[in-house]
Amino acid sequence: MVTLGRKRQEAVFRAIADPTRREILGMLRDRPYSVGEIAAQFRTSRPAISKHLRLLRTVGLVAMTQKGTARICMLRAEPLRAVSAWVSDYEAYWGKTLQNLKRYVEDER
Repeated sequence: MVTLGRKRQEAVFRAIADPTRREILGMLRDRPYSVGEIAAQFRTSRPAISKHLRLLRTVGLVAMTQKGTARICMLRAEPLRAVSAWVSDYEAYWGKTLQNLKRYVEDER
């Protein structure tokens, strides 16, 4: 049975699978941006960028506030912990694999 937490994690993975959304998250790592400022950085239409932002907001990676007529987007990186945990499992594997390769090369000398 798939738990709610697992569904949220899967939604985060799907969200970051898109290169445009990853680029938006990279921008927001530096500072908050308005939707217009984000859209200006892409050749994609503003409605398409708004759709990407809506998805990022739905999975909890982006928060928005209103400042006058502008919607300001801010990064919320907490959901990325699931990605980090998943990758860390493979880092241990890669480390072990590299150690085995090193031993093999040294034994062949």
